[in-house]
Amino acid sequence: MIALLQRVSEARVTIEGGVAGRIDRGVLVFLGVEKDDCLARARRLCERVLNYRLFADQQGKMNLNVRQAGGALLVVSQFTLVADTGRGNRPSFSNGASPEMGEQLYEYFVGQVRDSGVVCETGQFGADMQVSLTNDGPVTFWLQT
Repeated sequence: MIALLQRVSEARVTIEGGVAGRIDRGVLVFLGVEKDDCLARARRLCERVLNYRLFADQQGKMNLNVRQAGGALLVVSQFTLVADTGRGNRPSFSNGASPEMGEQLYEYFVGQVRDSGVVCETGQFGADMQVSLTNDGPVTFWLQT
């Protein structure tokens, strides 16, 4: 699994003109599921995302995770993260999970976040979404399990 994390001061996802999910301070998580992923990998990636120190402490050091900073998560499925772009001019998606498996692991990841007590908004798996954000920093990290 792949998570592209962006620390945001605000972010929202809209579908067909309606807001599906919106957060203020927190982390926008673009989530990609690969064909070899499983529940254990999803759980591990969720732990990493929740514990990753993206926010500044009182000394200005990135020492606080989203929970400690009082932030929220906006989780958006993004299958293009798993693309193989190593050759040619067209990405290959052969590393991607099937839509059924991708949705199952996406929903599991979101459930794990919500079970942790962190506020979690989402897009809609497989939908055509428009994502708006204000990247704070900018701060962006790539995590993979």
